Amino acid sequence: MTEQIELLSDIKQALSDLLYINGIIATELIKITENTAVIRRGEEFLNKSSCLDEHNQLSKHIIDIIKKISDRSEEIASLEKHVLKH
Repeated sequence: MTEQIELLSDIKQALSDLLYINGIIATELIKITENTAVIRRGEEFLNKSSCLDEHNQLSKHIIDIIKKISDRSEEIASLEKHVLKH
């Protein structure tokens, strides 16, 4: 029984790690999309569109999901500061 509990704990930790990593990838892809839009159409286009607000909301949602499952409070705070510029 102890082995099963350890295995479940290891699986939970692995899933938490994967969720955190995927959160980083997702939020960075949003920033890449913004940077590509600036390169292609100019910064004025991006500032006039609703994309920045929508991307910010998506990033917040991604971080909220990570917070629910992951126990990496310091790392999540760092990601949140980096992505949301708090």
